[in-house]
Amino acid sequence: MKALITGASSGLGATFAKILSDKGYDLILVARRKKKMETLAKQLKTNVKIIELDISSTYNCMLLYEKVKKEKIDILINNAGFGLFGKFDETKLDTELDMVDLNIKAVHILTKLFLKDFKKYDHGYILNVASAAAFLPGPLMSTYYATKAYVLHLTLAINEELQKDNSNVYVGALCPGPVDTEFNKVAKVKFNLPSLTSNFVCKYAIKQMLNNKPIIIPSVKTKMGIYLAKILPMKLKLKVSYKIQEKKGD
Repeated sequence: MKALITGASSGLGATFAKILSDKGYDLILVARRKKKMETLAKQLKTNVKIIELDISSTYNCMLLYEKVKKEKIDILINNAGFGLFGKFDETKLDTELDMVDLNIKAVHILTKLFLKDFKKYDHGYILNVASAAAFLPGPLMSTYYATKAYVLHLTLAINEELQKDNSNVYVGALCPGPVDTEFNKVAKVKFNLPSLTSNFVCKYAIKQMLNNKPIIIPSVKTKMGIYLAKILPMKLKLKVSYKIQEKKGD
């Protein structure tokens, strides 16, 4: 058994690696920070292949696929991504475009390429890391929220296509609320709500993935918040969302 994890140098990616290694999966770790992956690899129990690569580049996504397409991969976890706090007219355009490339384009490309192979074998799991942010607009983190909405809706559409084909291939979306990882530092935010541990989120996600759950939300409070987001009028939803985001930047 073998799993490929992007964004594997820290946070959820590194935790996914530890849990899957404990379960006996050989691993292919992909990220920009080679030294962090090498340190992680020393803690793992199974065979590990490290690929130092920035997959925000379309070329590098294709290169990654070419490097690993002959390996029998059972699980792909599209985890790489980052966020950015600030008003839309004040945040840096280059940073936002990098975010779109990583959070959307890389997920899109890798999902499509590996899905084609998985369908040939009628086996495989693709877990796309989205966010609870995917369920509503996010003033002050507008681009990040929009990228995660793309990931969620793309994933659900593919999942429905697979069901209509009676395929045994799984594609699902992980939609956690706040998690205690490096994400907060990169995005320059501070959550005022309690954060889940990455260990809890990843264990829950793997269990639900193997049970073919299309949307994975690892918290009762987050599930309740998402339910409320669905029934609130958009105007009120935007006001609530703005207040939540505003507190993150304080």
